[in-house]
Amino acid sequence: MATILSSVSVLSQDRVEPGSVNITPGEFPASASSSTVDADSIAADLISTLNQELANKDYHGIANLFLQDGYWRDHLTLSWDLRTLKGRSDILAYLDKNCPLETVGLDTSSAFRAPVFGPIDGWGDVKGVQFFITFNTNIGNGQGVVRLAEEDGQWRIFTLFTSLRELKGYEEPVNNRRTKGVEHGMHPDRKNWADRRRAEANFKDNDPAVIIIGAGQGGLTAAARLKMLGVDVLIVDSEVRIGDNWRQRYHQLVLHDPVWYDHMPYVNFPPHWPIFTPKDKLAEFLELYAKLLELNVWTETNLSSSSWDEGKRQWTVTLNRRKEDGSTEARTLHPRHIIQATGHSGKINFPSIPGLESFAGDRLCHSSSFPGATPNSRGKKAVVIGCCNSGHDIAQDFYEKGYDVTMVQRSSTCVVSSESITDIGLKGLYDENGPSVEDADLWLFAFPSSLFKAQQVKLTAVQNAHDWATLDGLKAAGFALDNGPNDAGLLMKYFHRGGGYYIDVGASRLIIDGKIRIKQGQEIKQILPNGLEFVDGDKLDADEIVFATGYQNMRTQTQVIFGEEVASRVGDVWGFDDEGEMRTIWRRSGHPGFWFMGGNLALCRYYSRILALQIKAIEEGIVPC
Repeated sequence: MATILSSVSVLSQDRVEPGSVNITPGEFPASASSSTVDADSIAADLISTLNQELANKDYHGIANLFLQDGYWRDHLTLSWDLRTLKGRSDILAYLDKNCPLETVGLDTSSAFRAPVFGPIDGWGDVKGVQFFITFNTNIGNGQGVVRLAEEDGQWRIFTLFTSLRELKGYEEPVNNRRTKGVEHGMHPDRKNWADRRRAEANFKDNDPAVIIIGAGQGGLTAAARLKMLGVDVLIVDSEVRIGDNWRQRYHQLVLHDPVWYDHMPYVNFPPHWPIFTPKDKLAEFLELYAKLLELNVWTETNLSSSSWDEGKRQWTVTLNRRKEDGSTEARTLHPRHIIQATGHSGKINFPSIPGLESFAGDRLCHSSSFPGATPNSRGKKAVVIGCCNSGHDIAQDFYEKGYDVTMVQRSSTCVVSSESITDIGLKGLYDENGPSVEDADLWLFAFPSSLFKAQQVKLTAVQNAHDWATLDGLKAAGFALDNGPNDAGLLMKYFHRGGGYYIDVGASRLIIDGKIRIKQGQEIKQILPNGLEFVDGDKLDADEIVFATGYQNMRTQTQVIFGEEVASRVGDVWGFDDEGEMRTIWRRSGHPGFWFMGGNLALCRYYSRILALQIKAIEEGIVPC
């Protein structure tokens, strides 16, 4: 999955030297041209006023610093939840309940974070002052972004973003807080690093506080964040090796996201890494990541039973682990938290179609188990059902191996070229010369989802203009297109349904040229021994049929693994709540001690910290379970 963003390169165009305008403390100047606005002084004055209001606990005063319809997006600072408050009245009502903020400071730790006058809506329609902040609360520290706009002749807060980053007394042991790695002096019972790692990974004498189901990027990043916070974590996965969830996917799979967008917590991809990562190369990186971060992972391990004790506030989990000698060992553990990190989605979505068992061709399977097209298969016929990323990649693989290929498109697809994503959508934010991913993530997540959706509508229009020749060619070939929900493009379609899009890396030209044929808008009536029949009476011969029909909601996998009692208490995963935050995932699920973790590499990078901080706060008694 690729994220599409609006370019932020314009933010550097209107930077103004300090001292170009005089500001009286406590007042914000009226709007002005870029040549007269002193962003540094405006930012400093806003912070001074905000700190004064915080010291006086004047929440009316704080609310009045916002535009009438301004936004405060908060991740864990105010409520240990993901919230977006809109309007002065809602902000005031919330602050009256609880405001743990103590002080706010200007963050100029990088050139990207320095105050600047320029577009503040991510596109350019609204100009104002943007600056980054640090803040302290009674229990932790965080970072954020403030964007000011002019209203009634005054600069007021258009959007404020606060995101908790660490808990006081439980700071991560990184950089100047790193551990020594050795105890000097006389220690007769000393164990070396390898001895300690074996003992830690086997959990012979203690139970982990957290068990994570799944060793993909979601499970690994969550475990890495928790380990840095001193929480004992065990990851279990049924595969033989870490990364097998990528190795076993279709043969030609390559990430459609560029490397600059995909860096993982604590360990960036090296500078020689290709822009688009092949699946097996990513699998190798994930395996090395677990070793570098010293994560405790049990592969070839299955959860056979689980139950939650409401009184003890802990789970009882039985795991069946395959040992090196081939035998199976049953272990019963009592974690206080379980994180389901089994992938973005749930069970495979395999339609029930009459005649599936009658197919006599070479292969009929779901895309999740498709090993790749057979080389030198000229003359053979393949049908791919589904027209999203997997469907296109598989159809292209079939064509390149000599097959006669038809894709079955039952509804419409949002198509964006890879160039439109890297050169338009991500440029200036996630690219070779862009800011650090920490800076970029903070800038991005500072936008409330309603504003972000508006950005995507405009961006989609620009990308469509760039891709017009391809899109017109697809329409002429009978391929149905859409622009995502409310014309907000690929990313919004991903958030709403987890699919329905294709990032074009070559298959669109094959469709336009008639090398991959399209059967559009018809449901399949039945599978035949030598192909399939549609409800309109058309038939297609096929030696191979691949269902690239995606996956069900993540919650369906909860029912499979943990049973209906747990699944019935958790909410639907993905999609937006009433405030525009993602539902259920990365936050309390509805069942105590049960969490969801998932998403692409970039989402896992940011939200793994959000999830880990919540669990650490519960473990230390800062917030109740």
